[in-house]
Amino acid sequence: MTQATLSSPLASSPPSPLVRVALGFIAAAISVLTFHQAMWAIFFAAGAMPLAPYPMLPTKPFGVPLIWSLCFWGGLYGAVFGLVLPKLRRPYWVRGLVLGIIAALVGMFIVAPLKGQPVAAGWALLPWIRSLLINGSWGIGVGLIAPLLIRPRPTRN
Repeated sequence: MTQATLSSPLASSPPSPLVRVALGFIAAAISVLTFHQAMWAIFFAAGAMPLAPYPMLPTKPFGVPLIWSLCFWGGLYGAVFGLVLPKLRRPYWVRGLVLGIIAALVGMFIVAPLKGQPVAAGWALLPWIRSLLINGSWGIGVGLIAPLLIRPRPTRN
């Protein structure tokens, strides 16, 4: 009988990779709706963001409301985060912040040119600050929410 068996009738098993992917997606979508949009609201209230939080304007090519598009794309980043979460060392919020910075840089250097916008927002300071703070706060949210959802499940021995 092992020490774990002696100390508790319940052991824990990590969630499967597919479950971690799904929960990572959900954690990131929740973070878009909370952390991301909270920072967006701060910028909007300060007059530094042209759109109000939770924007419903349609996106191309399918006309999906922008907020749902943000949740979807954020969720894809979160799915990857959920998959690699067991390999990450703590604190998770710092790893989430790195995720947010990566998302901001991908948005400025890859997504913007694909949409016909200037690379890196034309190197203007305010868009950089907005992107790094909004995506950084989203990433911190992912780093805080994902570990709460992706916990080892108790199993009976």
